[in-house]
Amino acid sequence: MLTTPDFMSKKIVIAFPKNGDKISFKNDNLVILDCSNKIKLQMSCYKIFAVFIVGGFSVTTGIIEKSKKFGFSIIFLTTTFKVYETINFKMEGNTLLRRKQYSTEISTEIGKQIIINKMENQRDTIKQIRDINNTEGIIIINENIKKLIKNSFNTYEIMGIEGIAAKVYFNRIFKEFDWHGRQPRVKRDKINLLLDIGYTILFNYIEAILNVYGFDIYKGNLHQEFYKRKSLVCDLIEPFRPIVDYKIRKSFNLGCFNNYEFFVDKGQYSLNWKYNSDFLQIMLEEIMLYRKCIFEYIQSYYRWFMKSDNIDNFPKARLNKNDIN
Repeated sequence: MLTTPDFMSKKIVIAFPKNGDKISFKNDNLVILDCSNKIKLQMSCYKIFAVFIVGGFSVTTGIIEKSKKFGFSIIFLTTTFKVYETINFKMEGNTLLRRKQYSTEISTEIGKQIIINKMENQRDTIKQIRDINNTEGIIIINENIKKLIKNSFNTYEIMGIEGIAAKVYFNRIFKEFDWHGRQPRVKRDKINLLLDIGYTILFNYIEAILNVYGFDIYKGNLHQEFYKRKSLVCDLIEPFRPIVDYKIRKSFNLGCFNNYEFFVDKGQYSLNWKYNSDFLQIMLEEIMLYRKCIFEYIQSYYRWFMKSDNIDNFPKARLNKNDIN
């Protein structure tokens, strides 16, 4: 099983075939060449956790063989950051874990704990803004956290309370901007577009970690089973969404996206593919700053699920950067 020190030594590799990038292997090293066949990156396969390939790419048996041998995942994205295929490294045959997933009778309570955790992290993210006018929002979120802790709710009621807190949260974190509310996948403005892309990157990172343990990622708790929906990933991404939210807010305030070129078609925003590599790099670098707390949360979730059904011991995800204990 992957340990924390081993995981912390792993890296993410990004390739952009549309920019002329080519992937090859030399001995046990992955090599990325530019359009002039000059080496852009060379890395030992032992150090790779995942490879993100953005744009059209012809898969060879060589890269699949290396993925299986060295245990790294490959995520294929379109130039608009839609995932169209994944080759995930998976632990095979963890039947005891999957049996527990299928038989648990406390899925709703697990989902409630995940949402409480998410709301706590949203509250703490608002506190980072240090605006006295946000005090009311923090109070409202705390009241909804207490409501969840003290009472029993079904899944729909939990999601309703989460929705109230989310509206308060987003209205505070993006209040300096022309913000009209969070609308997943609608892409009605630049922020919603970049949030969707950032969440997609985080989603696939978390999926790759879950596969290390052999979870059935289609069997969730809060998010119920739906055709081809990776419900468990949808669950466990929730406490970490503020990582993406705050980074996008901060980047807008620092003018990092001022030179980005956006297009609008039928009311939906899209990003010029020329800026894909820059944005992907920004988001992955931010996620990697939190990779220890992400990994240890999923590791703790696995251990809790295998050894206990006591909801009082359910793990918490705290958004600590790698250099913070």
